[in-house]
Amino acid sequence: MGLRGPGARPKRSRPEPQPQTWADEELPLWRRMVAFIESLPVTAGTEAGKNFRLRPWQKKIIRGIYGPTRRGRRVVKTALLTLGRKNGKTGLAAVLALAHLVGPAVESRGQIYSAACDKIQAALIYDEMEAIIQRVDWMAARCNIQKHYRIITDQESGTVYRALSADAKKAHGLSPSLVIADELAQWRHRELWDNLVTGTGARAEPLILAVGTQAATDDALFSELVDYGAKVNSGEIKDPTFYAAIYITSESADIWDEASWYAANPALGDFRSLQEMRDFAAQAQRMPTKEAAFRNLYLNQRVDSSPSFIRPADWKACGEAVEPQELFGRPCWAGLDLSATQDLTALELFFPDDGGAVLSYFWLPTEGIREKADQDRVPYDVWAKHGHLELTPGRAVDRGFIVRRLAGVAADYDVKAIGYDRWRMNEVKKILDEEGITLPLVEFGQGLKDMAPAIDELERLVLSGKIRHGMNPILTMCTANVKIEPDAAGNRKFSKKRSTGRIDGMVALAMAVGQWAKEAKAAAFVFDPGLPVFLEG
Repeated sequence: MGLRGPGARPKRSRPEPQPQTWADEELPLWRRMVAFIESLPVTAGTEAGKNFRLRPWQKKIIRGIYGPTRRGRRVVKTALLTLGRKNGKTGLAAVLALAHLVGPAVESRGQIYSAACDKIQAALIYDEMEAIIQRVDWMAARCNIQKHYRIITDQESGTVYRALSADAKKAHGLSPSLVIADELAQWRHRELWDNLVTGTGARAEPLILAVGTQAATDDALFSELVDYGAKVNSGEIKDPTFYAAIYITSESADIWDEASWYAANPALGDFRSLQEMRDFAAQAQRMPTKEAAFRNLYLNQRVDSSPSFIRPADWKACGEAVEPQELFGRPCWAGLDLSATQDLTALELFFPDDGGAVLSYFWLPTEGIREKADQDRVPYDVWAKHGHLELTPGRAVDRGFIVRRLAGVAADYDVKAIGYDRWRMNEVKKILDEEGITLPLVEFGQGLKDMAPAIDELERLVLSGKIRHGMNPILTMCTANVKIEPDAAGNRKFSKKRSTGRIDGMVALAMAVGQWAKEAKAAAFVFDPGLPVFLEG
């Protein structure tokens, strides 16, 4: 009879069990954990096909969590692991989860959960567990894998593993025996954490494992745990139920000295690439946004990962004058950041074939301009007098006025595409239809998928001196205000919440550059029917 449930695999015949060191209950639990993990296959990377070989620092972590006992029970109830990226956090978490599912730490009718900030991150541990199970016959025979629901069930013990994303409602009523909070620093809310932790009260030996690189601020949940763990490790707090493995490069260290990198990267030069880290460090020495990412993601330092996007010196170096008349009829790509009723609207034109020339257009309503200048603490009224800012009639931005100006711009220049955020664009499209104006509008997403490559390309142009913006004062203001918000993988987008003022001009310029880069990349692709085509995902 096959296993049941959505996405379940067919049941395999059970192979004869092989003698396992980890099954010897005379050994301490932590040694059995090590033996179990080292019996499992590596499924990816340079050591794929071999068995796990735990390094001394990994064995130290396992002993720290599973070694201390009192009256035959494990003492540690909460464990913390924080270190730089690419040091095998996910892989280690996956094999620990397997040990609780079918290995020496299994509990009758246990409940195991790995939780993360989103579905993609939540699936990583599940995917690694599934890959291992499929390569170990006796595990495959015992486990029912339901892919759609991210569930793995051990048929003998009744223990269930499930991957969760940050949906706190799903955590009510659960009774976890093991919780792995993956990349906890990225969680936007703590309700899921609280629900999972409080749900362990019915278990005799529950374990909460928080894993990740450092958060950017002191008030983050993960930062609280790291600080608590540091005090436990120093002896300031006595708490034998809390174990913390903290790998951080000191903020007083020279971050460009390779010797300082090992403190946060115990696998560096082993299965964590030293060359990749050298390459990123070389870029980070020139790029302020990447320096913050280097400190946070690579050195595991608690730093604000949303610094200013472009350094003033780099921006000023690209300030060569731009003459609009010289660009008449020239091909360009545009980005439009449409504002609310009383805020700044921005249009940026990018001319890649003319030294990366940039033309900027900004609009605000006429009435209340002095109050708006006082509110934003910038001289909008002065900029308007000097022609850097156009004022639309009334107290609210006149969309009809802006539409007619867009039509005029499109008549002067060869505008190939106007990237736009779909928010508030319905009224503009209605006016275009009513006035019979056709513009090459292209929707441009504001999430990481579209903005991350656009930001990377804009940064590259600035740092290589392949853009010239004429030091437009409003665009320069927007540049100084921009803050960056990266995700766990280092992809970046502009953060309006963290930015210190208006950033509309830079959003529009990023869309212009990003749309040009998309089309240039597409044009460079030449299809050859004699070659295979590979699709990602």
